Amino acid sequence: MSLRLHAPALLPCDPICTVVRDAAVDVDDDGRISYSGPRATAPAVDDADRTVTDLPGILLPGLINAHAHSPMTVLRGMGGDLPLLRWLREVIWPAEARMGSADIRAGMVLGSVEMLRHGVTTSAEMYFQGDQVADAVLATGARVVIGVPIIDLPGMDWRKMIDDVDRWIDADGVRFGPADRIELGYGPHSAYMLPIEALRLVAESARQRGALVQIHVAEAHDEDINQREGHGSVPQLLDEIGLLAGRVLAAHCVHMSDADIALFARRGVGIAHCPGSNAKLASGIARLNAMRDADIAVGLGTDGPASNDDLDLWHEIQLAAMLARLSTQDSTALSAAAALLMATRGGAAALGREDIGELSAGRWADLVHVDLDDPTFAGGIDVPDEQLLANLVWGAGSRRVRDVWVAGEQVVAFGEPTRVDRQEAQAVVRAAGARVRV
Repeated sequence: MSLRLHAPALLPCDPICTVVRDAAVDVDDDGRISYSGPRATAPAVDDADRTVTDLPGILLPGLINAHAHSPMTVLRGMGGDLPLLRWLREVIWPAEARMGSADIRAGMVLGSVEMLRHGVTTSAEMYFQGDQVADAVLATGARVVIGVPIIDLPGMDWRKMIDDVDRWIDADGVRFGPADRIELGYGPHSAYMLPIEALRLVAESARQRGALVQIHVAEAHDEDINQREGHGSVPQLLDEIGLLAGRVLAAHCVHMSDADIALFARRGVGIAHCPGSNAKLASGIARLNAMRDADIAVGLGTDGPASNDDLDLWHEIQLAAMLARLSTQDSTALSAAAALLMATRGGAAALGREDIGELSAGRWADLVHVDLDDPTFAGGIDVPDEQLLANLVWGAGSRRVRDVWVAGEQVVAFGEPTRVDRQEAQAVVRAAGARVRV
């Protein structure tokens, strides 16, 4: 049955971050939005054919986590005070080697539940055993873009990894599942963890299939010294081998020159900005304003829950704005509205998706309801638009996310997932963590 939602305020997350008062959103039988706007101009509906729900708060699009390794909920808190490369080599990679299929699925189920409860409906994941990641997300009802990992480590065959992704996409397509909940692509870890031949083969395979490539770029200053010495920069290397000719999402991009930023802008590369992880690992502060000024599509990512250490994208919204202001000494560098748009339509643009990230006709009905029963909203709903946005972004964040829908299906009700048992998911991850702990 189709659905109509009424709310005192609607944030469709259009390009100017409009605030619609006394709003309605209609969802058709396929789970797509058929109307989004003022209640007064909404089409007439027959209550017998449609479920009508009056909500007491704010409606907005599901947030998009543009870069995550969510199965790492199993590893949360391990090696938390180490710099990036030591953290990976001494703690994370040895622990991951002990993770089995069941552990990966359990970690992804819990990560997906955590994100849904925070209003994140789509995540771009890079993690091993993508079939387990997909199965977990289908269980929770969320949406995922999987960059199946390709990496050159002892005991791993990067050629086979590429072949496996090729076969999976050829069998199931780039998108599949109910309401296109699963998107498949390639996840070459980085230029410093793969030979150039591997990156070139990934570029060819992805371009042939129209698939997205997710890759870490210029995260830590000391990670890619050899690549920079040989090619000038990692972006230049990726361009030389043809990787930037297809769909690309580059994660982190902390240490980028003016030339690197201009190159990404010319090639239409999307960037996943991960301010929380970059700060915790002391990787640096990405040049967000320069990227945005170059018209690069920039989304926000949490990175993994072992390096952040949560999957709350509202924290990244706040950090992105704060660090942009601090690094430029300009309190107007990134507004509350602009930061919110990065987590919605910006993430969709970075992923090359036009079916999510905004509440407009034809897009999937991935919706979030924020309840106003909180001291942050003591002033009520009728404050000026700018103040309402400020209260939501700076004050409430994820704290008052109450209900979430994906493709019109309610997957969170009153703060709890509807498809899986959160307590059970936490218990399974607790047992998995005990098994793999270093």
